[in-house]
Amino acid sequence: MRQLTYEYLKENNCILFEVIVGSQPHGTSTPQSDIDKKFVYILPEDIILGNKYVEQINVNADYTGWEVRRFLELLESNNPTVFEILYSPEDCIIHKDPLFDLIVEQRDNFITKICKNSFGGYARQQIKKARGLNKKQNWEKEKVSKKDLMDFCYVIEGSRSIPLKLALKEINYDQKFCGVVNIPNARDMYALYYDVNSANCFSELFPEDYREKMKQITRMSDSDMGFGYKGIVKMDDDNNPASNQLRLSSIPKGEEPICIFTYNKDGYTQHCKDFKEYEQWLKERNENRYVETKTHGQQIDGKNMAHCIRLINMASEIANGEGVIVRRPDAEYLLSIRRGEVSLEELIDIADNNINDMDELFDNSDLPEKVDKDLVHNLLVKIRKEFYS
Repeated sequence: MRQLTYEYLKENNCILFEVIVGSQPHGTSTPQSDIDKKFVYILPEDIILGNKYVEQINVNADYTGWEVRRFLELLESNNPTVFEILYSPEDCIIHKDPLFDLIVEQRDNFITKICKNSFGGYARQQIKKARGLNKKQNWEKEKVSKKDLMDFCYVIEGSRSIPLKLALKEINYDQKFCGVVNIPNARDMYALYYDVNSANCFSELFPEDYREKMKQITRMSDSDMGFGYKGIVKMDDDNNPASNQLRLSSIPKGEEPICIFTYNKDGYTQHCKDFKEYEQWLKERNENRYVETKTHGQQIDGKNMAHCIRLINMASEIANGEGVIVRRPDAEYLLSIRRGEVSLEELIDIADNNINDMDELFDNSDLPEKVDKDLVHNLLVKIRKEFYS
């Protein structure tokens, strides 16, 4: 059997329906908008009678077709894209075989409470992504760089805590000459010791001539130049943290800690995870889809957020008994979202409120719970019989 292509189906009059989808029928297209198309086809009889069923053909990323059985299955599941195809504005219909009218005539009978999850489910996914995006945008907006382990360490002073980095800076102590030990029976609590002699001889916080002088004095007094503390965290050659682990040292008897500090290990682990996701997001995001909001300094995926709000509104209209309204009466508002005129935080709040209202509308709706199985079966049988006769 030759490869099944759109061209082959068209040449053999197997295209039942072809339509422009997306922003064009919604009334939200821009000069930069692509022309996306979908089509419904019926397989030639010899393929249907054999075992070479092809349920979907992808011409390209924006041009997809479904075999009529698969189309009806998606329609039965109240798939939003498929639903919209059935209610396409006339100016977006490229081709319609009279057989397809058998489905169009029954389109209202496919509307069920499943729309709550099919339309609302996509919207909920976008809200979840938006919340994650909001967090990632804040990394970017606030110019936050990756933190190191010591940024999650705090010195305990009475009933308050201060950042360990700040505490060491105030007393001109170098973390490389610190010794850290666990405090027994106290989770994430540590005692901090400082090797003054070693720091005086080797810490770059002091001028070189001072260090050389201290080394000379230490040699003359026949004293050790230090205890060999490992520091708080391992550093690389550029003096940047090179480890995600707190370093522990052996402390000689008689030494007194300079302070007690807590290390928020869980917080640091979460920070590392968030930053890794942020870097991946920066690497993979489609720059062309992001627009900067005019008053909040954030960038949002305007296209996806407009889809989110549109689907929630369409689902609410369906639950209200208004049917599937493809050409959007709220097109200008949706375009304002695409242009970045609404902040991400505001969009998330609006989506949350609207989706709760949508749920309530469906719960109180008299729509059927699901599509009548016989409807799908009878339509498919009738279409195939007429086409193959």
